[in-house]
Formats: sequence, structure tokens, C-alpha cells
Amino acid sequence: MAGAPIYSKADLARAETYKARDYPANVDPAIETLVREMMSGFADKWTVTILDTLWDSGTLRFSELARQVTGISQKMLTQTLRRMQRDGLVVRTLYPSVPPKVEYTLSPLGMTLGAAFCNVWIWALENHKAVDDARARFDEAE
Repeated sequence: MAGAPIYSKADLARAETYKARDYPANVDPAIETLVREMMSGFADKWTVTILDTLWDSGTLRFSELARQVTGISQKMLTQTLRRMQRDGLVVRTLYPSVPPKVEYTLSPLGMTLGAAFCNVWIWALENHKAVDDARARFDEAE
């Protein structure tokens, strides 16, 4: 059948391994709500980009972070950092000086999330060829 996905036995076995994980049948609604809230927060590109930047660079002043996160407005950077701070992912340190010095760093909780995002990078390394092939098959069928 033209355009049908071509998966290797190894691909199918890996998918079955993920499906077979022992997840609880009845998830606590509070946990489900937290996952949905956090995922919707990560869905925007700025949260992931800021997380990645702080993961790579460590502690940064607001202006340094703004320079490294290309394309973000000051308002959006402030809003995203506040949300990340509220969620416990970022620590904001204000130093009493003129002008005020503010630094941001990932909290221990933010570091655990950064480690989780490392798995996305690993997935991308392992699967980039399969994604490229799937895109090529799709584009050919169009």
C-alpha cells in the first residue's frame, strides 16, 4: 500500500515496551491536572528555551538571559520567568544595588525537568532518521 508507514520490528518492539509500562489504572486527578498544567506551560517555546539556556549557562542576569534567548521580548521574558518561578523551576535572586541586580538560575526542581528534557534530545538523536523518512514519505504522497 503506497504511503503506508514502514516500521522495523525493533521500532514496534520499542513502542510495545513504552505501552507496557506499569502505569496506574486510576490516576489521581490532582496529578493529572498538574501534568496538563505543566505541559501546557511547556508547550510555548519560551519556557523550553529559557530552561535550556539556564541548563547550559547556569546563573544569568536578566539582561544576559535576554541576549541569549534570541527573539524574546522583555515583557514575554518577564512573564515566562515569573511563571517558571511560581512553578518552582527558577530561583530569582535580587541584590540590593543601584541599579538592581537580578539573577536567575534553575532550582533543583528545574534541574530535574532539564534532565527530563535531555531525554527529548536523546529521542531526537535516536529517531531523527525515522522522522526525516516519515516526512519524506508524507511529502511524496502529497
